[in-house]
Amino acid sequence: MDKRNLSVVSEFMLLGLCRSWNKQVLLLLIFFMLYLIIVSGNIVIMILIITDSHLHSPMYFLLANLSFVDMWLSSVTTPKMITDFVRENKTISFGGCMCQILFVHFVGGGEMVLLVVMAYDRYVAICKPLHYSTIMNLQKCTGLVATSWTIGFVHAMSQMVVIVQLPFCGPKEIDSFFCDIPLVIKLACIDSYNLGILMNADSGVLAMTCFIVLLISYTYILLTVHRSSKAGTSRALSTCTAHITVVLLFFGPCIFIYVWPLSITWVNKFLAVFYSVITPLLNPAIYTLRNKEIKNALKRFRSYYLHSKRHINA
Repeated sequence: MDKRNLSVVSEFMLLGLCRSWNKQVLLLLIFFMLYLIIVSGNIVIMILIITDSHLHSPMYFLLANLSFVDMWLSSVTTPKMITDFVRENKTISFGGCMCQILFVHFVGGGEMVLLVVMAYDRYVAICKPLHYSTIMNLQKCTGLVATSWTIGFVHAMSQMVVIVQLPFCGPKEIDSFFCDIPLVIKLACIDSYNLGILMNADSGVLAMTCFIVLLISYTYILLTVHRSSKAGTSRALSTCTAHITVVLLFFGPCIFIYVWPLSITWVNKFLAVFYSVITPLLNPAIYTLRNKEIKNALKRFRSYYLHSKRHINA
């Protein structure tokens, strides 16, 4: 195609989740409430971990980082989706589209590695308990979290370097509620089939590598727990079950979208909603409902708040 005849695309049209006005109003209310719960729930967890000295341990330091990542991941796409429910023209600028791609893969890639770090923390705590305080010190935890952010950033930039150089001349409709690499590449004015496979492989390799490492880690942990005394088995199993649940909820949709060869639009939309909205919503619930220390910290915080309020009123 003659490049002189190409018109530069300055914005994309998002088709959203559905086209029925009544359904969009209902979805607006649902996702607005879910987003408020996601933000407030994750903020509460971070505040509890920061303010409660009983939670100043490596596991909760990593959990606070996971809450921050979940809140950010949801905030990349959900506010735009909510506002688009009341807009007739669901457009997004080229720059805004590129930013969504960058941050979705930056934060998503970082979360994948962070979940591996959390599995490593549980491995050390359960399989090498006598050396836990030496191995998982604050400096080590900070370095591991920084590594997760670095890998997420490198992964996102490796995608962006290619995407921003593609020629876009129309069509400009994206059949989703946010910009994602498989959908945007299809709109490029070149034969993008092989490029699409390569870019999906980039995301797929990161997702599958982290997922396999996690499976191996938790298998080894569960085998160790099985051989240990019954006293510590219940607590260790409870913690590991929560972690494994989060892993399956997060990696399942990602692997299906970027690794599975078939592409079904409504399935991909559902899975995109799942990992960008439902997973950040479930993570706080899973960790708080199954974690005795978090529930105790919440009780202490509530008691302190009520005591302070009575003191002020008196």
